[in-house]
Amino acid sequence: MNGQQLLTHFDRIADAPDAIPRLRRFILDLAVRGKLVPQDPNEEPASELLKRIVAEKARLMKAGEIRKAKPHLPTLPDAPFNLPLGWIWSTVGEICSKTGSGSTPRGGKNTYQQQGVAFLRSQNVYDDELRLHDVAHIDATTHARMSSTTVQPADLLLNITGGSMGRCCRVPNDFDKANVSQHVAIIRIAINGLQDFVHRLILSPYFQSFIFDEQTGAGRGGLPKYKLDRIPVALPPLVEQHRIVANVDELMELCDQLEAARAEREATRDRLATASLARLNAPDPDPATFRHDVAFALNNLTPLTTRPDQIKALRQIILNLAVRGKLVPQDPNDEPASELLRTISATREEIFKTGKAKRPKKLSPILASENLYDIPTSWSWVQANVLWDFENGDRGKNYPSRDQLVEDGIPFVNAGHLVDGRVSMSQMNFITPERYQRLKGGKLRKGDQIYCLRGSIGKHAIFNYEGEGAIASSLVILRPIEQQSVPYLFIGNYNLD
Repeated sequence: MNGQQLLTHFDRIADAPDAIPRLRRFILDLAVRGKLVPQDPNEEPASELLKRIVAEKARLMKAGEIRKAKPHLPTLPDAPFNLPLGWIWSTVGEICSKTGSGSTPRGGKNTYQQQGVAFLRSQNVYDDELRLHDVAHIDATTHARMSSTTVQPADLLLNITGGSMGRCCRVPNDFDKANVSQHVAIIRIAINGLQDFVHRLILSPYFQSFIFDEQTGAGRGGLPKYKLDRIPVALPPLVEQHRIVANVDELMELCDQLEAARAEREATRDRLATASLARLNAPDPDPATFRHDVAFALNNLTPLTTRPDQIKALRQIILNLAVRGKLVPQDPNDEPASELLRTISATREEIFKTGKAKRPKKLSPILASENLYDIPTSWSWVQANVLWDFENGDRGKNYPSRDQLVEDGIPFVNAGHLVDGRVSMSQMNFITPERYQRLKGGKLRKGDQIYCLRGSIGKHAIFNYEGEGAIASSLVILRPIEQQSVPYLFIGNYNLD
């Protein structure tokens, strides 16, 4: 793969939220499987490179610089994937002269100093670099006691525990001496020239899967040395390694550019979406431009709403437009809302006569001075208690306590059961029919609207259960007087969020 090919196919995944991180992982996965650059049969095969590694480790052992180690065979009985021409299977332990974690100095944090020898911890190790802005230091005596965990230039440092496990960096060639904590492993390649490829290998999805599959320890995952040493490594010829690293770096730089361009594009999209939706949601939109603003938002709906928060804002604006009479045109031949109010008023009087509802203290349309915004001429402002009867949940001695709930019976609805405009029966609480009969209020009928007054304020739903129900004291029942208006009235409830 090259930069041009990447750009050609990038549009296929560009709109995914994690498009560029996925692309980076894909590049690394191709690289470590020998699919990023072509193989050259004239290059020295990796088997010869492995012989030089074995010879160098033998020299170091003879000189007493490293201890003799057991052979490290791959953990899998079968090769993880087919190798390209010239590659060979090995292991981390076989290609390294040193692997293993550091240690904590005696006294722990109390030994840290402002100056001295750097003591590297997991917060200093990042994939792109070693970050030293908050590095700890230890004195020369402590450093000497920890000589077995001394960091050398070109070492690879791998976080092997905690939330940053899997992060890996290469120590710069001009780096001064340092030690590492027990949360960081040193990976020292036996011969120079392999570090850059192995660094990319460790960051690849292939290698990272071994890190996390092999973690141990309760509560805090960890990768022990013996498991790290056994991770299988597909080793390319040295010259091909250099080509792979160069190609990976070129593609990663292009990913950086794409990421910057995407960030700028998202910022522009956010500004445009915010401005466009704000015009639709203005309290008093300009009639001369409002139709154009609506057309622009609808025609550009896809590019303006790509994230959940943008879609939520659009939903709210649609509801606002609906209840302000700006979503559909008015028909002068339609019966005006004043006639509907007369029907509702007559229905309420019948209800009052039967004693099924109490007459509110105040029951009249809102005065013109109290109107919140301009409405179409055929609409009418009206108090909520003209359209609904309100019924609170019982808060008295008959209110069921937690230990009085049962596994089956009459549903007892609380705020947690109001999900996406409906009453979810999942993990529903129940009360006995006897307790239901003793309740003084909050008894549900099919078609009742439920609204949350405390806690999760604004949650609401319609009770469509075939049977009786009751509500918790944190809820209120809104019982519509005129059933044909229920769908619209429920939309109005959404607008109360």
